[in-house]
Amino acid sequence: MSILDPSVPAVLLRIDRNPFHHGTLGAVRSLGRGGVEVHVVAESAASPVPRSRYLCRMHPPPPPGANLSAVAAVLRRVAARVARPAVLVPMDDAGAIAVSRLYRDLTELYLLPSQPGALPERVADKGELAEVCRALDIPHPVTLVPESPAQAAAAVWQLGAPVVAKWSRPWLVPTGTGLRSTVLVRSAAEAEALYRRTAEAGSPLLLQAYLAPGPRRDWFFHGYADRTGAVLGGGSGWKQRAWPPGAGLTAVGRWVPNPRLHATAQSLVRVLGYRGVLDLDFRLDPATDTYHLLDFNPRPGAQFRLFTDGQGLDVVRALHLDLTHRPLPGPAPLPGRRYVVENYAPLTALAALTRGDGAELAWYAADDPVPGRVMARLWTRHAVRRLTARLRDRLTPRRTAHRPARGPDPCAAHPADLRGNPHDTKASSC
Repeated sequence: MSILDPSVPAVLLRIDRNPFHHGTLGAVRSLGRGGVEVHVVAESAASPVPRSRYLCRMHPPPPPGANLSAVAAVLRRVAARVARPAVLVPMDDAGAIAVSRLYRDLTELYLLPSQPGALPERVADKGELAEVCRALDIPHPVTLVPESPAQAAAAVWQLGAPVVAKWSRPWLVPTGTGLRSTVLVRSAAEAEALYRRTAEAGSPLLLQAYLAPGPRRDWFFHGYADRTGAVLGGGSGWKQRAWPPGAGLTAVGRWVPNPRLHATAQSLVRVLGYRGVLDLDFRLDPATDTYHLLDFNPRPGAQFRLFTDGQGLDVVRALHLDLTHRPLPGPAPLPGRRYVVENYAPLTALAALTRGDGAELAWYAADDPVPGRVMARLWTRHAVRRLTARLRDRLTPRRTAHRPARGPDPCAAHPADLRGNPHDTKASSC
């Protein structure tokens, strides 16, 4: 018997156009397996998510660059189709921020955690997060906010190259511009050039002290803050492998209890009054044995299914239980559990399937196999296109050697990679 209330549907909202967001599929399966009717508001073209047996219906998302009125119109239209109050689960920062701004307009249609003011927007903003950490005495990399190209150059000298360059509000970075939410800047000239694109990026540029990656240095914490402020339904883990290496999202993660990270999360929730799902990213500085908080994502992290415990509880189920006034089961942690994203760690995924070691795969599931097969086909096609384009770019200067060569792109500090959406980079993990 399911612990969830099957009479209350769920609506997952994803504004970001990323067809390979495995967290969305994880939420569909988590709720659908519990008997919940699951609707998804997201781009469905070239995505494996619509092929899940646990999905009730896909709904078109707001158009790119949509304002709040357009987002509200979409959510009202979906609510009319669902025809009864549903738990609304934003799956990206843009969605979480839009829902928090529209809270009063949506409460008659959806079940939502009660948040103080614009808190999701405040913690998702990288500049605001630095101020929050400073005020609460939570370790955070030294962060400077230049106000001119000259100040950007001076910040590199002050912090020491390389430095991490972030846009304060990465969800505003437009696609198709070559801008990334986070890059590694290696010179004052690169910092100056990047600063000059501030208007294009849509938010201030931050320059942050670089904490080098290394074994067991990249950690994350997922949890759900219930109506009382207790942090439940998640855990702490470390990235065994990231894509791109040492910089990006979790390709292979392991559940490793870390009381210090749990205490930090509980402290943030208590002081800020945060309610709902949270995903925190940390990097360990081994010189000081200090965990620096890098990101506060006010929604489920893509790898949230790693923290599925012995009672079948994860943060998305915790949200549904709490908002439907059902009790959450007692904690039943499964330390050592692994989570593998096949398209970023194919050999590890193959080994996990061969050994049957209990690792959960992001795309393939025995009870829902079609999305995994669709992902493999679509990702192969996607990878071939990207590799072909990269090869063509490398060969083009040879065929046009008589033309003046372009200068280096200061925003291409990371090597090119095959991610579906560059804005999903874990901002501080460069």
